[in-house]
Amino acid sequence: MTQHSAQTPSTSPGDGPARDHRVVVLGGGYTGMFAAIRLARRTRRSNVRITLVNPSPRFTERLRMHQVAAGQELADIAVADLLAGTGITFVQGRATALDPGARTVTVAPTGADGAPADGTPVTLPWDTLVYALGSAADTGRVPGAAAHAFTLDGIPAAARFSARLGEVAAAGGTVTVCGGGLTGVEAATEIAEAHPGLAVTLISGEEPGALMGERARAHLVRALDRLGVTVRSGVRVARVLPDAVELSSGERVRSDACLWTAGVRVGPLAADAGITVDERGLIVVDATLRSVSHPRVHAVGDAAAVELAWGRVHGTCQSGLPTAQYTADTVARALRGKKVKPFRFGYIHQPVSLGRHDAVIQFTHPDDTPRRLWLRGRAAVRYKEFVSGSPVPSMRLSRRMNVTATVSRGGRRTRTPADPAPARVSAA
Repeated sequence: MTQHSAQTPSTSPGDGPARDHRVVVLGGGYTGMFAAIRLARRTRRSNVRITLVNPSPRFTERLRMHQVAAGQELADIAVADLLAGTGITFVQGRATALDPGARTVTVAPTGADGAPADGTPVTLPWDTLVYALGSAADTGRVPGAAAHAFTLDGIPAAARFSARLGEVAAAGGTVTVCGGGLTGVEAATEIAEAHPGLAVTLISGEEPGALMGERARAHLVRALDRLGVTVRSGVRVARVLPDAVELSSGERVRSDACLWTAGVRVGPLAADAGITVDERGLIVVDATLRSVSHPRVHAVGDAAAVELAWGRVHGTCQSGLPTAQYTADTVARALRGKKVKPFRFGYIHQPVSLGRHDAVIQFTHPDDTPRRLWLRGRAAVRYKEFVSGSPVPSMRLSRRMNVTATVSRGGRRTRTPADPAPARVSAA
């Protein structure tokens, strides 16, 4: 396991003799990385020691995995480079056990691809934990999906699917994309555009773009048709086979390669540690995004079950980055003995790429229901590219100044009242 450190002097908020206050951030995706970098800047004159744990030494742009699947190459971004000059210690490894009582986390070694590697696990102590482990494709609910379907869970997974696509395209085969949400639509259109000889079928329980307004949805459907994507909506996948997808009706749809984008799941680490989670395994948080059972644990992004006055926040980068910004600011204020305000957030858009040359943007109310305003065509392409490309530059800029990730606060607070403020691993 690899450890990188550029540590600056880092105080405990009053429990015991003065010492460095240890913050461990689990997960180096969009939310974990943004939270760690922003917190480092907000506490640079305090005795705070921040450690970020991530299985891969490379940063993954999850918003672009459909591009990797279609055969495009992305910039190679090292986690250590993003953290340069922040004083944050980077520990490459995977969190395998969490003890909120003892305030420790066990980290096992991983290799260059993020997969398990030989070595001795290490236990890291913490005073504050930021839980940002995110989600992955849920291939466990449908028989055969885990064994026979590909996912977009990171660059290695997307690259494996891309390699298989090349083989299938050479043979003039068929690809199925199971899941008609925005990720599935982006993947299907990207694949169809990059491989015009492939037969691409999008299988979905709902109409693609179901949450969009009528005009934006119509444009999305026209794009699918223009690219030759066959849409099978209103159906349910019962089983994934090596060469077909079986529907609940018993019909089999030929599939030389199946991409699974139908739903996500979170890992069991929090639940196994006795942290209160909801029916989806997400950490139940209070109005300040702290665990209701273990207030020293702050959950962000896909890991947090966030309820606002208008309803439940669903996991997207759009909602994840504001939770990261809020948590970094909350922890920094709490360490200075200042009060914190409840988390507030509202959605502003649903941006969807439709290949490299088309896109559709549905602007929304704070609760993610559609407004009348929408974009299409080249203006939408530029808008979507800005959305997909802005997180990494924002992280780099955050090392020098406070960059906001919150465009709309939604005008609503979280349902529960705010709580008062407080209160290395090397390969064998």
